[in-house]
Amino acid sequence: MIDGGQWRNEPAVVAGLVLLGWVYAILAGPLRGRLAPGEPFARAPAIRFYSALGLFYLAVGSPFGRLAVAFLFSAHMGQELAIMYPVAALALSGVPSWMADAALARPALRRPLGCLLHPLVCGALFVLVVTAWHMPRLFESALEDESVHAAQHVLLFGVSLLFWWPLLSPSRVFPPLRFAGRMIYLFCIEVALTALFTYLLMADHPIYPTYEYAPRVVAGLSAIDDQVLGGILLSGVSSLVMVGFLGWSFFRWSKTDIHPNSPAARR
Repeated sequence: MIDGGQWRNEPAVVAGLVLLGWVYAILAGPLRGRLAPGEPFARAPAIRFYSALGLFYLAVGSPFGRLAVAFLFSAHMGQELAIMYPVAALALSGVPSWMADAALARPALRRPLGCLLHPLVCGALFVLVVTAWHMPRLFESALEDESVHAAQHVLLFGVSLLFWWPLLSPSRVFPPLRFAGRMIYLFCIEVALTALFTYLLMADHPIYPTYEYAPRVVAGLSAIDDQVLGGILLSGVSSLVMVGFLGWSFFRWSKTDIHPNSPAARR
């Protein structure tokens, strides 16, 4: 049923990854001298950015992606978690500040981007999109139609970048939240996602027909058990990321014995 050589190459996703990689290379290479004169090539951020693209492709294009689409809901949750957390965090941390501000500092964009990148909007869009895609009708449509499935991945990646923005923003124009703000932000998102976690964990029947009627590729793992496992993965990993980052922010905040308005307080 699962062939190790069976890779999924959704044209829209592959084209999008290639385009992102090409744009980054052009900005970091030929255009760097014009956008940021004297700025050296940032090797570490580039490694993080291209690692994010590679991990994204492995999550959706490898044989694991086939397992996630046709057989196991828990595998699909693993795929989503990869995009939501390591892929999005690596991609955002891989963008140097000069590259981000080359676009964000434009006067015509300051107001609309200021609204979009406000922590309340970032958090709300993340929670709404992640929750909406797990509603049975939308979720099944993504499993049945490759174009919808590609849109699901793109939207999930987009709102995951927004989720990470108040925490890891590389921009000087729209900087990350201070430590106290990060803690409140993470706590609110964790609470807001509780409804989705409960929906997946407490259902007494399989929610998604594709996985209910799929051949069982893991002996003894029923459709309902697979669904609960997926819910545990989604809630457990999400909570681990948010509580872990919240704890790290509190630790850093407790070690910051400086004036609150100084630049170091924002790190």
